[in-house]
Amino acid sequence: MHHAVRPRTALRPGPAPLPVAQPRTRHRRSSTDADALHVLHRAARVLLDDLPDLTDRLVAALQEQEPAYRAALAGDPAGTWQEVHRSLRHSVASLLDPRSARDAARRCSWKIGATRAEQGLPLDALLHAFRLGGSLVWQGLVEETSRAAPEDVRLLVHVASDVWNFVDEHCTLVADAYRQVERQLAWRRENRVRLLATALLDGTSRIADLPEAAQVLDLPEHGRYAVVALAGPDPAVCADARAAAVPGGARVHWHTGVEADYGIVLIGAGDAPEPEPPPEGAAALARIGVGGVVEGLAGIGDARRQADVALGICAPGGGVVRLAEHLPAALVVSCPDLGTTLADRVLGPLLRLEPGDREVLLETLATWLDCDGSAQRAGERLYCHRNTVLNRLRRCEHLTGRSLARPTDLVEISLALTAHRLLRP
Repeated sequence: MHHAVRPRTALRPGPAPLPVAQPRTRHRRSSTDADALHVLHRAARVLLDDLPDLTDRLVAALQEQEPAYRAALAGDPAGTWQEVHRSLRHSVASLLDPRSARDAARRCSWKIGATRAEQGLPLDALLHAFRLGGSLVWQGLVEETSRAAPEDVRLLVHVASDVWNFVDEHCTLVADAYRQVERQLAWRRENRVRLLATALLDGTSRIADLPEAAQVLDLPEHGRYAVVALAGPDPAVCADARAAAVPGGARVHWHTGVEADYGIVLIGAGDAPEPEPPPEGAAALARIGVGGVVEGLAGIGDARRQADVALGICAPGGGVVRLAEHLPAALVVSCPDLGTTLADRVLGPLLRLEPGDREVLLETLATWLDCDGSAQRAGERLYCHRNTVLNRLRRCEHLTGRSLARPTDLVEISLALTAHRLLRP
């Protein structure tokens, strides 16, 4: 009986063992981590001593698995080897002394990312190279530990996350550097494209810059060109009207200007492009002017000036004007001072009438000219009798002192009307 009671009392659980178990667990974990670090450092020192061999292995893996690096190795084998060697050295050194080596390793990875972005190596290939490097370092740690102390291989599990977190951190760092430089390069390219296109359109390009302009704009230096000028009440209207301005899939480089967008259009053996009327809606408010044909990129400045003249002829509410079809109006717009003087001299007495009377006579005169001198057709357009049209025309002759039957007077009146329509404030 007593023997049965005593063991029960001795084995009764009490509160004392619980607090003792926790420090033992922490001590055991701390001891394990320390042992794992010792194993890691021992293997890392061997890798550092044998770094050229590790570099050769990674270069060979890149040569076999990554086509982008095959090209890099073919172009600069020594430089690529040195880059890989430097990166591995910083990586392994970071395993031995993270605090001291961390900043240098980060600078190395950042520089590699930036340099490879400038060289145009794909980012995917670069990240693949870094992950391959991490795999080879880890494999080297395992192989060395297996050779020197096989029983310690299990301890490497406790530092595996640190090794792969380092790889992930540097992949992120490389990607950040790459994308930053990529953005800078894209901005420089866009800015260079804009500068070259601006010089062409302004007519200030140097002959020596034309080959570069042709390459950057993807246009032949000695092709046949026309320029299309496009303006609208806002940028969205211009964007919507671009397809109508240069139909037919022609090669065109668009340049956004301050007051208009300009399309440098490569054309074949024919004439300047014939824009389609912009579609209904906001795009119908766009004004499109097409200049004449010029030879080579060197003539783009002249083509742009012609397109501006054509744009100036467009009606304020939108429309399309090809310069070749409106040369008299182009002459007026090209010399606005002379055009204004002509309008005042020829139409002066008529322009000084009361607004209502003046507009009726000007509209009748313009409509009669549009109808090729037919009073009957002009009357139909104006919803009045042909005799009314003739009476108004006689009054115009009286006020201007010019005869519509005399060709020279008719030319003056036609140009004066055009100048008044296009140049009035």
